[in-house]
Amino acid sequence: MQKHHLSLQHFRERLTHYDALPQLVILGLLSGVATGILMVLFRLAVEWPLVWWQGNAEAFESLPTLQLFLLPIAGSIALSLIFLLWPKAKQAGMVHLFERLAYHQGQIPGSSLAAQFVTATIALVSGHSVGREGPSIYLGAACSSLIGQRLQLPNNSLRLLVGCGAAAAISAAFNTPLAGVIFAMEVVLMEYTLIGFTPVIVAAVSADLVMRTVLGHDPVFSVPLFQIGTLAEIPWVMLLGVCVGISAAAFNKIMLYTYRFSNKPVVLRFIIAGIATGSLAIFYPQIMGVGYDTISDALWGRIELQLLCGLLLAKLLLTPFILGLGIPAGLIGPTLFIGAIIGGIFGVVGDFFSDMDVSHQGLYAMLGMGAMMAAVLNAPLAALVALLELTGNPNIILPGMIAIVISNLTVRYLFNLPSIFQSALQAQGLDYRQEPIAQSLSRAATGSLMERSFITTDAEISLKAAQQIVTESPRWLYIKDPQEQNSRVMLPKDLNDWVARDNINDPINLLDIPAERFNVVEISFRATLHEALTKMNEQHINLLCVVSNKNELMGMITRSQIEYYYTHKQTL
Repeated sequence: MQKHHLSLQHFRERLTHYDALPQLVILGLLSGVATGILMVLFRLAVEWPLVWWQGNAEAFESLPTLQLFLLPIAGSIALSLIFLLWPKAKQAGMVHLFERLAYHQGQIPGSSLAAQFVTATIALVSGHSVGREGPSIYLGAACSSLIGQRLQLPNNSLRLLVGCGAAAAISAAFNTPLAGVIFAMEVVLMEYTLIGFTPVIVAAVSADLVMRTVLGHDPVFSVPLFQIGTLAEIPWVMLLGVCVGISAAAFNKIMLYTYRFSNKPVVLRFIIAGIATGSLAIFYPQIMGVGYDTISDALWGRIELQLLCGLLLAKLLLTPFILGLGIPAGLIGPTLFIGAIIGGIFGVVGDFFSDMDVSHQGLYAMLGMGAMMAAVLNAPLAALVALLELTGNPNIILPGMIAIVISNLTVRYLFNLPSIFQSALQAQGLDYRQEPIAQSLSRAATGSLMERSFITTDAEISLKAAQQIVTESPRWLYIKDPQEQNSRVMLPKDLNDWVARDNINDPINLLDIPAERFNVVEISFRATLHEALTKMNEQHINLLCVVSNKNELMGMITRSQIEYYYTHKQTL
């Protein structure tokens, strides 16, 4: 048992370094397997009740009119009761994930994982116009964070574990491991590092393997290998990007406007969301649930123009509205739905009014999916890779890049809007963005940089003991007070200067001799270097005492060490 404890402690201490690749790979594997199992459970929790109720998980169109209206309302009532009886249920979702990363080093409570699982399942089963990908990402991130917390790992690896969980969730949700990796680095961690890529890749691949082993590996969307017919279509593709960007901005604005009512009673907000969903579902039942079947129909060109226009208006108005009211589910799936519908409209209209031979409607539906995802999430590379993996069509790359770039430019520079998640954080007075120095210092923990060469001593020591300390040449002296009120840290050089004097008193009181002494301010070895520097700045000090999980002194870290690390470290 003692040997096991020591090996785990060594594992933790090694993870404080930003280049602990073997240990990070192990964490990536743990994260991927755990997230994959959780994704299987979440998917079954959503699909089994729907299969039992209507024969198919996405066959809301087969329900009678009265059920279409009442089902979302019933779901809203159930969610209201949960939120009233369990106030912590609201502490979940993608915005909460970014808030925990920005202000709590990625530490996500277990209650938040349970809340997201239960509430998102209810929202999806009751047919609310939301997606399961956002909750999946949160569940994966929370599951991985809990692994790190349970093992008491340093905070720098905890942040990376959250990224691993997000990548694993996207990979398992769509069978798109590469898109999961890019999404985690581009949207969640908001940085690309060579060291960070490896464990995230391991997590994404292992989660995908778990999902394929348990539920099979049928593609999410099965479509022919469409390709652009002629370069003369490029202007039409560019116009598609502009229209998708405008739609993404509208999605963002509607959701932000609805956030203004977040202070209203939860029952009122959820009932309004249920009534709105039920009312529109009477006319357009396709908007209910994740809507993958409708996306597939758009990709195959099976939806007529009139229905496409109706679905676009209903989904674009409803989804950000109910998400802004607080319905606890995701928006990635709906953005794919909206993008596919816009692309389908472009394909049909192009056939009607263009002199050129416009490519199949399904090609434009694909392009619309990628462009909408990129514009709403501000994740162009993740959207392009997802588009490629979902369709398995390399011919989509060129027109996909054009549509994605144009949609991103439209929403970012015409409307000056960041990603929907950053917009939501800013609406709550929070900010997820990190300065470059903060990003760099968050990759390593205090345990990687602390000076371990110190001697603990009493304040009053004999001259012989003082001479012995000087002989051992430690880097620091920790002067321990029995009541721990006057403990101090000092440099041995000052003791050496005192011992070298003539006619000194014996014993020597280290708190009385002329020396520069530092107050003892503790910080955990799990804290990142950014946390350490922030604490120094807040308390106007230049030294911190690094302590273990058992509050035992492990070493000292100074401001100059952190500054040297930032200016001289090798970037990986």
